[in-house]
Order: sequence, then structure tokens, then C-alpha cells
Amino acid sequence: MHAALAEAAVSAAEGNQGVGSVIVLDGKIIAAGRNIENTDHDPTAHAETVAIRNYAASHARNVSDESWGRYVGAQRILSGATLYSTFEPCPMCCGAILIAGISTMVLGGRPTSRMTKWGDYTAERMVDLTAWGDRIEVITGVLVDECFNARNR
Repeated sequence: MHAALAEAAVSAAEGNQGVGSVIVLDGKIIAAGRNIENTDHDPTAHAETVAIRNYAASHARNVSDESWGRYVGAQRILSGATLYSTFEPCPMCCGAILIAGISTMVLGGRPTSRMTKWGDYTAERMVDLTAWGDRIEVITGVLVDECFNARNR
């Protein structure tokens, strides 16, 4: 989560919402992303989707790669990986995480009732709604204060 917090700090310094994400496989960070919505003028450029895109851009295009044999097309390209995010992913990002096949999602801060645009949405509810609960574990409450403060700088 500390690496994700470092991404969040860069995001905030660049004028974006301070959210960062890293993807870990076999104990190594294989991709990182930060919120770049404002700097890229892209409403889909959230930390989690940027991290997934960064991994795909550098790894998934080489279909002869030994690791590619685990995957079918672009779906589940991150099977077995853990995603750390400083803030709970929105529904769009949660969908991308599920489609990418990430096995564990570790979350820091969560929106308060005043902050959310999504009503009763939580990442856990999204997982339940899609009936993919057997494919992903959601861990919450990691470095909550640090993550919340990073987002709201």
C-alpha cells in the first residue's frame, strides 16, 4: 500500500485526485497507476484502470510470452495478482478489475456518505452482484487514514 500511496502523492501533485494503485504478482510490483483524469482530460483514467492499462501495454501484447498461456484474450490477464488501491474503486474500475481477473483487491480509504455518487455501492456489493465472489477476495481498511488524506489533499 505504501507504493500506491506514493502514486497517490504524484497524482495529487499533478492536480488530480490523489488516488494510487499498484498491481503485485509473486511479491513483485508489476504495474502502477495513478489518477490522471484532469491531466489527461480522460474521465476513465482512474488509478486502477491506469494500472491495468500499464500492465497490458507492457506485457499482454506479446502473445508468445510464457505467461500468456494462462489467459484467454485480454480477459483475466492478471489472474493471481493483487491490486492495492488507496481508495475504493468506482463501479467502472471494479468491473475492469474483475474482467482482468485480479484475485485479491486490497483497499485503503472509502468514501463517506457525503462523498459518494453511487448510493449504497461498495466493491463487495459489485463482486456479489456479478457473482464473482469465488474469483476475488476483497480486503479493506489498510492504512485508512493515510489513504483518505492522500485523496483529499
